[in-house]
Amino acid sequence: MNDFHVSVGHAVSFTKTVSETDVYLFAGITGDFAPNHVDKSYMQRSNFGRRMAHGALLVGLMSTASSMAIAHCRDNESETPVSAGYDRIRFIKPVFLGDTVTVRYEVVSVNLDRRRSISKIEATNQDGTLVGVASHILQWVPNA
Repeated sequence: MNDFHVSVGHAVSFTKTVSETDVYLFAGITGDFAPNHVDKSYMQRSNFGRRMAHGALLVGLMSTASSMAIAHCRDNESETPVSAGYDRIRFIKPVFLGDTVTVRYEVVSVNLDRRRSISKIEATNQDGTLVGVASHILQWVPNA
């Protein structure tokens, strides 16, 4: 480990099965009741044939993995890690209700001068199919 909070290669994984309840609660929180997510008959006539989770819900799972990756930093006296954003988010394939998604979060670079880390995120379903990718920036900010 260098003199930073995370090192290149540090990785965590988080797995969750996306339920109908998850999708409906997420729709209620965000107000996104698009038929792609909540209307079974609407989606049955599409090429997908079934409802899918919100892309932003997948980003939420990515955020969970990020929090897991820095859990060991929470008691740091001098700096607090915060998200500075996600870049190059892509939803490669849909996440359907009932899919089990595994998010792998890996630190790929550390910038000591800027007090930042960049991580690569890949999300796969239960079949190992890549369903989403992103790059995540964490910023360590000085404590008061």
